[in-house]
Amino acid sequence: MPEPPAKPTPLQLFLGFLYIGGLAFGGAVAWARHVLIEDRRWLSEREYAELIGLAQVLPGPNVGNLAVIYGRRCAGLAGAAAALGGFVLVPTAVVLGLVALWQEFGQNPWVAAFMAGVAPAAAGLALGAAIKSGIRLRPPPEQILAIIAIALAVVIWRVPLLWVVAVAGPVCVALSVRRALRA
Repeated sequence: MPEPPAKPTPLQLFLGFLYIGGLAFGGAVAWARHVLIEDRRWLSEREYAELIGLAQVLPGPNVGNLAVIYGRRCAGLAGAAAALGGFVLVPTAVVLGLVALWQEFGQNPWVAAFMAGVAPAAAGLALGAAIKSGIRLRPPPEQILAIIAIALAVVIWRVPLLWVVAVAGPVCVALSVRRALRA
């Protein structure tokens, strides 16, 4: 079995998350998964799923939270700052530039059509990453049922995130604890 890679340094964290932030158009979760698991091999599929799961229930951007959590784990406060700084640097510069362009060209129908076309592409990236992780992780049947129930609650019945976290979170934790105690 190959040795796990050494923990990245603050500079490596900065550059890795700069790469994620610079190329993650339409949502960084799918691209972060690819970079952290497949390219850099800093995390396993399970570690990524656990960290992104924690990051998603915290306020703020998911991958920004992930950068702070993982950076802190690897290199303390310097690692957290480096990873978060790398992640937000390029998008912040791009957004500031786009704001200036939007003020000038925002009413152009071509710009509106472009924006309408980008949204489904971003949704497809996120869904593809979720399916890819699900296939590799092979969750147990009760977790698959929980995923389906939560997706239905959010998509069909439009249950707010707060209720999903408050109700489904403890249920999913209890299912996981129950499975662990049985094993």
